[in-house]
Amino acid sequence: MSNHSYSHFDEQVKNFSQFIHLTLSGHTHGMQFGIEIPGFIKWSPASLRYPKWAGLYEELGRYLHVNRGFGFLAFPGRVGTWPEITVLTLKRKSES
Repeated sequence: MSNHSYSHFDEQVKNFSQFIHLTLSGHTHGMQFGIEIPGFIKWSPASLRYPKWAGLYEELGRYLHVNRGFGFLAFPGRVGTWPEITVLTLKRKSES
């Protein structure tokens, strides 16, 4: 399932009667400013407005991926928040 806003995941997907494994959500641009040191900190002003603003989230065994986007809005640049193109590799679950 794909939707531009992560709010669809919270409102519809995570408690939907049929199991949806993965939802892909549109971008927040990370508000074009942030700091990220993998394993230590991931912060952006976007986190003050969007609880799910970048990356992979899991609730009730269902996953949501929020992409930061590639472009910009208003200010023509980014500081500490890189443009993002997500590449997914789907694998069939191995049978035991």
